Amino acid sequence: MSCPICGEPTIKEYRPFCSKRCADLDLAKWLNGGYAVPSEDQEDLEIALEDAEKRPPTEH
Repeated sequence: MSCPICGEPTIKEYRPFCSKRCADLDLAKWLNGGYAVPSEDQEDLEIALEDAEKRPPTEH
């Protein structure tokens, strides 16, 4: 089995990862919404649109 983050062989202690670093990177993706599944529910879309309209514009 290989690590889903870097592809190296896994270590039993961190399975399915190869190290604490890769496990932490995976956790960070979860916490930051990197693994979020987009919703096609109309109510969710309307709430997201309302939230986006409430936020002030950002400068780039």
